[in-house]
Amino acid sequence: MHPIAVFDLDGTLVDSAPDLHAALDRLMATRDLPGFARAEVVAMIGDGAKVLVERALAARGLPFDQPALDHFLEDYGAHAAVETAPFAGIRDTLEALLQDGWRLAVCTNKPVAPAITLLRELGLADGFAAIGGGDSYPTRKPDPAHLLATLRDAGGKAERAVMIGDHHNDMAAAKGAGVRPIFAGWGYGPVAMAAGAPIAITPAELPALLATLRDG
Repeated sequence: MHPIAVFDLDGTLVDSAPDLHAALDRLMATRDLPGFARAEVVAMIGDGAKVLVERALAARGLPFDQPALDHFLEDYGAHAAVETAPFAGIRDTLEALLQDGWRLAVCTNKPVAPAITLLRELGLADGFAAIGGGDSYPTRKPDPAHLLATLRDAGGKAERAVMIGDHHNDMAAAKGAGVRPIFAGWGYGPVAMAAGAPIAITPAELPALLATLRDG
């Protein structure tokens, strides 16, 4: 059975903060509220669209409301790849892993439809055996069932898998699923979120690090 590398999306494969930031600012403008600094938005990312909108509204003293989420999803879905791009080195890293015999998958708390659309627009979707979004299954990260379901759909097993992500949700899901974690040090989360997992400072470090985990 092929070893499988499972990637988080936002903050790991792609730098999506610019378009998420723009969409949140447009949402705030519909309510005559000020927008956000980039650092504020980055700190809100990682738990899916609903939580992102909840946090943004709470930061402006407002409770969550479903129309706000609906507006955000429609607007963001139409503008998800304006400024978003793969992190430097990601394309070469994914190609190197495929050539080294790894199967690839994505496990993200982003809803699956915009996740697939984004990956397709960036020319990355075809490399992944499965894309498990935040609404693909009954649970989502940090619940290990989200990662295990993604592995099942990708034809992988936990004992032959590695989870790469930049958030404590990724590390917790990997630990709970019995999957070896690697923390994406180039992403949005502080390195304290690695919680003892190996840290890759750049995507270029991943092929050698994954080979060590696979062979050792």
